[in-house]
Amino acid sequence: MKLKLFAIVILSVCLQQVSADEGMWLLGNLNKNKSVRRVMKELGLKMPVNKLYDPKKPCLTDAVVSFGGFCSGVVVSEDGLVFTNHHCGFSSIQQHSSVEHDYLKDGFVAHNFQEELPNPELYVRFLLRTEDVTKRVLSAAKYAQTESERKTVVDSVMNVIGEEVSKKDSTLTGTVDAYYAGNEFWLSVYRDFNDVRLVFAPPSSVGKFGWDTDNWMWPRHTGDFSVFRIYANENNGPADYSPENVPYRPEYVAPISLDGYKEGSFCMTLGYPGSTERYLSSYGIEEMMNGINQAMIDVRGIKQAVWKREMDRRPDIRIKYASKYDESSNYWKNSIGTNKAIRHLKVLEKKREAEAALRDWIQVHPKEREQLLRLFSNLELNYNQRRETNRALAYFGESFINGPELVQLALEILNFDFEAEEKQVATRLKKLLEKYENLDLSIDKEVFATMLEEYKTKVDKKYLPAMYEQIDTLYHGNVQAYVDSLYATSQITSPKGLERFLQRDSTYNLIDDPAIVMSLDLIVKYYDMNQSISEASEQIEQSERLFNAAMRRMYADRNFYPDANSTMRLSFGTVGGYSPFDGAVYDYYTTVKGIFEKVREHSGDIDFAIQPELLTLFSSGDFGRYANDKGNMSVCFISNNDITGGNSGSAMFNDKGELLGLAFDGNWEAMSSDIVFEPELQRCIGVDIRYVLFIIEKYGKAANLIQELKIGR
Repeated sequence: MKLKLFAIVILSVCLQQVSADEGMWLLGNLNKNKSVRRVMKELGLKMPVNKLYDPKKPCLTDAVVSFGGFCSGVVVSEDGLVFTNHHCGFSSIQQHSSVEHDYLKDGFVAHNFQEELPNPELYVRFLLRTEDVTKRVLSAAKYAQTESERKTVVDSVMNVIGEEVSKKDSTLTGTVDAYYAGNEFWLSVYRDFNDVRLVFAPPSSVGKFGWDTDNWMWPRHTGDFSVFRIYANENNGPADYSPENVPYRPEYVAPISLDGYKEGSFCMTLGYPGSTERYLSSYGIEEMMNGINQAMIDVRGIKQAVWKREMDRRPDIRIKYASKYDESSNYWKNSIGTNKAIRHLKVLEKKREAEAALRDWIQVHPKEREQLLRLFSNLELNYNQRRETNRALAYFGESFINGPELVQLALEILNFDFEAEEKQVATRLKKLLEKYENLDLSIDKEVFATMLEEYKTKVDKKYLPAMYEQIDTLYHGNVQAYVDSLYATSQITSPKGLERFLQRDSTYNLIDDPAIVMSLDLIVKYYDMNQSISEASEQIEQSERLFNAAMRRMYADRNFYPDANSTMRLSFGTVGGYSPFDGAVYDYYTTVKGIFEKVREHSGDIDFAIQPELLTLFSSGDFGRYANDKGNMSVCFISNNDITGGNSGSAMFNDKGELLGLAFDGNWEAMSSDIVFEPELQRCIGVDIRYVLFIIEKYGKAANLIQELKIGR
């Protein structure tokens, strides 16, 4: 027993020595967190920590926005300009593109307010304040007898607290989020602005240079940025799109530095990271690897191959499918890298070592032993009970729910609330019609057929929905014949069927439409599969919460940051290179020289094609005030800031709170970063703000935008 205790002490010391750069820190308690503040100062922070977040005074976080709910951005002018990533604005750029005006290929520049393009479905969100509401939520849930009852009570109280905010001020949104696997709860109060217009987009040869090949890779040479503007009403308040709206006047504008950075320079990132699972048990990680990750790898790879083939053949298909291909391929490659990194970095083994230490700690503490005696056996039992079905659900979701667009259209129509407010109905109808505009039926038929074949090879026959029996009996096992018939007889392959339904056409019953019937069968099967594992899932949720709390009690003197959950977070560290493997050392920044090298290396590959005028601009060497200290043009740089999906477009600041660049990616060697932080390997890739401004001014000829900015030096 003494030996085990010694091992626990050693592991505890190791955990306390986790890199100071690890962590996605909550802003609400940052000013009280002395140890984090001390480390930030030691790494080089010069600005006062209380200037980062202050709910009562203008501060740096007031310049940071959630962009569309899926990315981050930063306000950089008194007239509401927002910098974010190109891939974050990609959908909006695509919506405004056509073969005649191909803004994806050629870029877009608005030289005045009147030329800026509205995006009614887009919004930005400002964080006003946060508040710890844990006691209120947990006190309401303390009498719950089961996990299901607890969930119902917790969800109800969270909604009530959030609604109280908007009842006091209709321009505000209150959202309560769970932290530490449901052991803590914080309220975030936001103000949303719904009139956001496209101002500038570089050509995709800049904003997407390297496409899938370079995605998640370093060295990187992608100018991943785009520019939007927030509009408000005459009182500077939120308003839906209107030609009468005026540029928003922000509380705080992020200043921009042209001084750049050096090896070891302090760097911090402010944004809205999506989700991490740093405290998930090894059982959960293994399930993730073999379930959703592997399903994405297998299914999306097949679907994307069909899309890409047709996108490369036809310009109109490239524009229609660009945004959805980009979104799909991003997480497809992420899943490949994540599973590879989990194996290579022995993440499961490390997790199991930590769990073994926790088991020993529980055994030597009577109170813990009494409460958690069956913790690990419950985790193992319940993950085992749902393993096969959970894996099938992952393939089901990728093959059907996120697969053929006809299925997605049918499900959206079935879930459409025609009795909602007129504004909501109009917005959703517009989005639905846009899906039709970006649909090619011949491509979708091919995707559907491949999805049907792939799903059948990956799961047990008990998980096959009803249409497979129809394929066998009516079409003699011919999948293509079934798909051809489905698309030929369904009315919702075009908006006409939807129009007939809305107009109450008595000759058309939506529920009898073959695509709707098929989708209802899918819903029933999906529900049945979920229900069969509901008890195991409830037990897993409870056990993971207890596991999380136990780890925090075991290391009570350690400073735990919560997993990312799409709320604003601060991460910090230093600029610096890394060694991905023996004998290789990567520098901490790239220059336009690398663009020429990649163009030559990938000659004939359209993903690395770049406009001749851009190459001429780069080769001139005339970078003006945007040149680095060696007279060259820096493109991207890396730091060991802790980020994940959702951080795309996050502001990367220097020690004075001045903008250095925009975060847009992680690196291949540390793709398991959502599960475990690897300080020696993990890097945040950002586009250099000097390259952003150079493209805007010299290529885009948009000096009007440069004049709006607060540029130092």
